[in-house]
Amino acid sequence: MIVRPERVGDEAQIGALTARAFADMPYSDQTESLIVERLRRAGALTVSLVAEDDGVIVGHVAFSPVMLSSGQTNWYALGPISVDPVRQRSGIGSMLIAKGFARLQELGAAGCILAGDPAYYGRFGFRGVEGLSCDAVPSQYLLALPLNDEAPSGIVGFHPGFFGDAA
Repeated sequence: MIVRPERVGDEAQIGALTARAFADMPYSDQTESLIVERLRRAGALTVSLVAEDDGVIVGHVAFSPVMLSSGQTNWYALGPISVDPVRQRSGIGSMLIAKGFARLQELGAAGCILAGDPAYYGRFGFRGVEGLSCDAVPSQYLLALPLNDEAPSGIVGFHPGFFGDAA
């Protein structure tokens, strides 16, 4: 298995994979594949990696820029992250996240923010941060991981592609 950047021509496989990965998730509104497509169309996929096994994409992770009302810069959102349902719990998601963090560090990122399960993402170092909020995300699910010594603060503005507003 290899992890590589998304290439032109991967879009259909990534979309189908993402739809399958979230199909039976009770917390999903089934828009994750649309989020990836909107971020891609808007040029907001700062990092888009796939896990490929024998020519088949079995995992995908997206990272896109976020805005912070505090004025802090170089923060990114993790997500969506998708792994083929038959390959979940085999380390593919963890591998994609680790490779994505490495790429973000190469880009000089200050850190990463996401909306997700603290029990799952806590193992990567994500935590709730006092003083960080987002109108669209309940506070217990808004998590951050500084990649340097500076914690984020203020109101998080995820890219409009998360909400259906991207061009």
